[in-house]
Amino acid sequence: MTAIDSIVLGIIEGFTEFLPISSTGHLIVASEFLGLDQTNVNKAYEVIIQFAAILAVILNYPSKFTLKHIDLWTKIFIAFVPIGAVGFLFSKQVKALFSLEVVALMFIVGGVIFLIVEKYYDEKKHITSDVEDVSYKQALYIGIAQIFALIPGTSRAGSTIIGAMLVGLNRKASAEFSFLLAFPVMCATTGYDLLKHHNELFVGDNLLNLLIGFVVSFIVAFLTIKIFLKFLENFTFIAFGIYRILFGILLLTFIY
Repeated sequence: MTAIDSIVLGIIEGFTEFLPISSTGHLIVASEFLGLDQTNVNKAYEVIIQFAAILAVILNYPSKFTLKHIDLWTKIFIAFVPIGAVGFLFSKQVKALFSLEVVALMFIVGGVIFLIVEKYYDEKKHITSDVEDVSYKQALYIGIAQIFALIPGTSRAGSTIIGAMLVGLNRKASAEFSFLLAFPVMCATTGYDLLKHHNELFVGDNLLNLLIGFVVSFIVAFLTIKIFLKFLENFTFIAFGIYRILFGILLLTFIY
């Protein structure tokens, strides 16, 4: 991996992490086009620059990361438990799913689901407009929905946003809960990969590329969060559903 590769992947990660279009799926596709093999080191690199994007959440929501919001973080922890447990128990099986074919299919499936959910979305029935008002039951259901994000191409943001909308959160609250829920998820996955591959990542060019990708991902993610929330003030998720379907079809065409 070169410094240019690191910058490209950092931009892609920062831009896609919080949008419901699968950052992991885009990174896999980008790595293929850049000629980067999915080695353990490269996979760990992709996870760690995802954590850089998550740090952007702290900068955007500094007030949420205080003891005053312990109740909110209890709910976020409840939402984290399902994917934490399943991901830990079936980590090898999950990594075995990383392929362009799986990514393409899940892009299409996720896009169709977004279009269906938006078709039947009724603003009047989605009364939870603040993440502070999310119930423990809603948090658990959102966490269960997040399990599907373990399948490459599904999108962690996409699965949690869909789950949140289905249990009564409006679009903005769904997105914000998804942002905050990303924090424990990526802390866990990054910590795991750091422990497993630190001897390979923190040497020579690998370390420099990691630092470059980390900084780029953080900056792009910070800006993307602000733009995304502004977008949701006037638009729905239909555009993302259409994009997912078109991207998946294009990818399948390229593969076959």
